[in-house]
Amino acid sequence: MRASARTRMGWLRTVPWARWLPLIAFTVVVTPAIGAFGAPSPALFAGLGVGTVLALLGRAPERVPRRATALAQAVIGVVIGMLAQSSTLSAVAQSWLPVLLVSLGTLVVSMAAGLLMGLARGVSPLTGMLSLTAGGASGLVAVSRELGGDERLVAVVQYLRVGMVTATMPVVAALAFGAGHAGSTGAAAATAPWYVGLALLVVCCAAGIPLARLTRVPAGALLGPMVVALALTLSGWSFGATPPALVVDLAYAVIGWQAGVRFTRESIRTVARVLPLATALILGIVGVCATLGLLLSRLTGMTPLEGYLATTPGGVYAVLATAISAGTNVTFVVAVQVLRVMIMLLIAPFLARWVGRRWGTGG
Repeated sequence: MRASARTRMGWLRTVPWARWLPLIAFTVVVTPAIGAFGAPSPALFAGLGVGTVLALLGRAPERVPRRATALAQAVIGVVIGMLAQSSTLSAVAQSWLPVLLVSLGTLVVSMAAGLLMGLARGVSPLTGMLSLTAGGASGLVAVSRELGGDERLVAVVQYLRVGMVTATMPVVAALAFGAGHAGSTGAAAATAPWYVGLALLVVCCAAGIPLARLTRVPAGALLGPMVVALALTLSGWSFGATPPALVVDLAYAVIGWQAGVRFTRESIRTVARVLPLATALILGIVGVCATLGLLLSRLTGMTPLEGYLATTPGGVYAVLATAISAGTNVTFVVAVQVLRVMIMLLIAPFLARWVGRRWGTGG
């Protein structure tokens, strides 16, 4: 026990507070300024913007600790689970065919754009495909070297995609679809005291995170607590509670920081040659996927905003934060986004190996 305490104290001494304090302070200041414009998920948007600016100035932390990111994902998962309704789950199940086809469509569009990027000098088709495939950015970066891709290029372009999607999402949601900020959770006012919501949050995380590790599901930090919260909500054991707003906003900020601090000058210089092409392709993917989202809303009866959020190519935690904040049908958005990530994780490695064998991995 004492050794564990000493380990924690040693970690605290190594934290670069001179870099973390400005990140936290500016995020606290910028969040209400963004919220004043009625933008959804202001804390996440503020965290992303502040993290990116400080990273480009060389003043941001090198990375957000994995434990902090996992806890932030768990908080968002619990919020989603407590918003779920059995009627929505039934509606998604009844519309499984259009949901599946549109999910496959978003993957095909992003992978095809990646192959186009592979036509650029110095970029192999395999690296291009891994760089622009929508969904599971961290997982694709982690396996890119093993599959034969250039992990530096994959990392920068994947997080460029996540950053662009995250940065444009609140603007598009507000201007194109009239989304507003419905509060930190996007749910109705809690009928239980804040400490009941905090206790339920702790229970869901304590049970859900080990469950996810045991079953080895992708995005386990999100899905494990979400499943536990979903079970409690549908069984009537949530007592009308929601996680405290301050904790939820902190989780959103951490997710924003995670993407923002990766945009250092060094990482961008590494792949500056292909950034214009990558940026153009990302914008093209976002546009096509938005069209698929409108089609999905027509086929399923969901709102255009829900269709747009459900098919947004990446930035899944930002998507969920925006959906929650705007008061949309979060369960539907989650179902489509998770299905796409699951399909991607199942087929992307096999497609990558096939592309590598057919066109090679060299530039």
